[in-house]
Amino acid sequence: MRLDVPVLAGDLVRLEPLDTRHVAGLAEAAEEERSSYGFTLVPRAAEMAGYVAAQLGRAGLTPFGQVRVADGRPVGCTGLWDPRGWPDRPGLRAIEIGFTWLAASAQGTGINAEAKLLLMTYAFETLGVARVDLKTDARNARCRRALERLGIPFEGVLRSWSVSWAPGEEGRLRDSAMFAATAEDWPGVKAALRAHLTATRPPRP
Repeated sequence: MRLDVPVLAGDLVRLEPLDTRHVAGLAEAAEEERSSYGFTLVPRAAEMAGYVAAQLGRAGLTPFGQVRVADGRPVGCTGLWDPRGWPDRPGLRAIEIGFTWLAASAQGTGINAEAKLLLMTYAFETLGVARVDLKTDARNARCRRALERLGIPFEGVLRSWSVSWAPGEEGRLRDSAMFAATAEDWPGVKAALRAHLTATRPPRP
């Protein structure tokens, strides 16, 4: 199921529904320094058109291009993934934020935190979900630390839960570190995300 989500705009990042017009900019972004992509699916520049086409065709994924407001450049992707409905009534009970990557120049700038804030605000306050999941390879200490800094609760490690995106592990399963916020958690998580953004945003001149 593809959700009909509008552009989600913040001060640092604009989440635009992914489109072929993002291919050229994402190809440039993906070829910046790549050492942080050991556990993440990030295509090379020559693969970007196929990657975008695959994301647009992936069942259950609503993908976005992450566009940096400061210069209008696409700097990564993210998505709302695996929407789960209620068994006995209309509407969604849960969704995941996934397929996220950022160019090296966008990492540590607040863009990741603001994108999470935009997506979680939409999920909880517009879609009305009871839960938002985020998961990463259990070995990805960098991503786990980033999620912890954003105040998103860690729930545990699910063994052999997801396919591995690590080079050389094609066709293998990975252990996934699961993070999630519930509707009850959301006010505190929202405040933590806003505080993180305030702390990382450079002062205005």
